[in-house]
Amino acid sequence: MSNIELIATATFGLEAVVAREVRELGYTDVNVENGRVTFKASESAVCRANLWLRSADRVLVKMGEFPALSFEELFEKTRTLPWPDLLPEDANFPVQGKSINSQLFSVSDCQAIVKKAVVEKMKQQYRRQWFEETGPRYTIEVALLKNVATLTIDTSGAGLHKRGYRKLSSAAPLKETLAAAMINLSRWRPDRALIDPLCGSGTIPIEAALIGLNMAPGIGREFAAEKWPFIPARLWQEARQEARDAARPQLKLNLQGTDIDRDVLSLARYHARLAGVEQQIHWQQLPLSELRTRQKYGYIICNPPYGQRLEDLPSVERLYREMGKVFQSLDTWSFYVLTSHPNFEKLFSRRADKKRKLYNGRIQCNFYQFYGPRPPRKSYLPAPDENSTGRETG
Repeated sequence: MSNIELIATATFGLEAVVAREVRELGYTDVNVENGRVTFKASESAVCRANLWLRSADRVLVKMGEFPALSFEELFEKTRTLPWPDLLPEDANFPVQGKSINSQLFSVSDCQAIVKKAVVEKMKQQYRRQWFEETGPRYTIEVALLKNVATLTIDTSGAGLHKRGYRKLSSAAPLKETLAAAMINLSRWRPDRALIDPLCGSGTIPIEAALIGLNMAPGIGREFAAEKWPFIPARLWQEARQEARDAARPQLKLNLQGTDIDRDVLSLARYHARLAGVEQQIHWQQLPLSELRTRQKYGYIICNPPYGQRLEDLPSVERLYREMGKVFQSLDTWSFYVLTSHPNFEKLFSRRADKKRKLYNGRIQCNFYQFYGPRPPRKSYLPAPDENSTGRETG
């Protein structure tokens, strides 16, 4: 299969970010849809996309897509797909499913029918009646949306947010994929200071360090497709070597994570060490009210508490008012804040220059973007997307 169709799944609101990452890998046949980015490439793209995509959830092989208004139609069209091209005789192929606004609303029935259709196709190829499924795992998904079925195979295994460095977690952790997307949306650059003053277990500064050093986020983990015979082992070896060669460990970044909680800072240091970036980030136990810096033209990117529980709301609103006062003194900095609180701008005492709807898990949030002034031209090369207002844009 020299030209396969892949799907990089994306959290709602991050499709454009994921599409940009796909294009940065050199793939040009890209199509952006709700919740996914599709692109065509060779088998090596399975390796490179899993290793490099920072904001995608998973990488899937798209086997087929077709209207399905009856179980018979779902069975027959699934059976025509080239399953033996990917699945070896001993493949372990569980079927998962979901159905939204479709006549075939019974997910369990759809899963059973797809499983049966794949088995029938495998019987034709391998001339046997029973498959023990003792080999590599190929998780098949049947996704029905408005009576259209999409059949895919998951190449990632565990979700791409599982980089391998976060062995322990704090309360309400931010997914690594969302943290990376927030940094990319801010247009932060490695030559600029970045502070997360409510850093928790350190995900935002760690992801910034990985981006700044150009370290592939998946370099330290394994993927389901590494065990697939149809992708030669040398392609994985070449992709990992490419990632190692592309890293810039010699750079010195200006990253800082502060929090009032000593225990979560201990977690942050531990995670940074596992990620290989502990020397790049300065961690400090510090209340927000004491945040100070001599640096100019930096970025604050943070994910403060949201006040989802009513008993927490008063303290969260006090925190937002304090953020407004403290950040006001950093008049040359840009601020990027993710929260679900509907009155954040009022509490912060400033209207955002731009806001973007994002989802943190199942929680609908806004990513508030406040642009600081542009640095002096002598020390700054403007990003291509900056406008002529003299302010930085996200």
